[in-house]
Amino acid sequence: MTENEPPQRIQPPLAGSEIETLLGSLDRQRATFAWKTGGLDAEALTATVGASAITLGGLLKHLAGVEDTYFAWRLRSQDPGEPWNAVDWANDPGWDWRTAADDRPEDLYALWSDAVGRSRRRLAAALDDGGLDQLLPAVDGQVGSLRRMLVDLIEEYARHTGHADLIRESVDGLVGEDPPADVSWPAPTAGAAAYPAPAAGA
Repeated sequence: MTENEPPQRIQPPLAGSEIETLLGSLDRQRATFAWKTGGLDAEALTATVGASAITLGGLLKHLAGVEDTYFAWRLRSQDPGEPWNAVDWANDPGWDWRTAADDRPEDLYALWSDAVGRSRRRLAAALDDGGLDQLLPAVDGQVGSLRRMLVDLIEEYARHTGHADLIRESVDGLVGEDPPADVSWPAPTAGAAAYPAPAAGA
């Protein structure tokens, strides 16, 4: 990028393949979420807006659990690992939201970032082994495709990024639709080489 060029935003390609479009959209949601939740202390991560109990820390912990649950249990019926497999979800369904206030900011950021890294590796392997059309293990008696799971995850991020948008503005006035090009977020790792990198503006 030259000195006079605008920064490139993380977004899906304008005319990419189906996989590139889905993964680009997911990466844009993740990058925006990272921007809206990033760089905060414990007080800011526990701030609420109005009558809602949702916090930025709770969002980080919840979406870390969503990443691990989707790409382990939902994708392959595998154990999602700690801390998710040690929770009594039937009796404490809001555990992730409730306990986030007890976690240090650096631990919440690492929990989410590490979960995204695992998801990228697991998704790369799944795309190499069956693609978007593959059918996943049944959930509540219903069988869906990997394609549908990715759409569900994008929807989950979009909803919660909207929550983060409002809370972050109340914390320090940060507003905006697109994260800057230098936003710190979980970029691809060497183990996820088959997972396309975020597409710069086309």
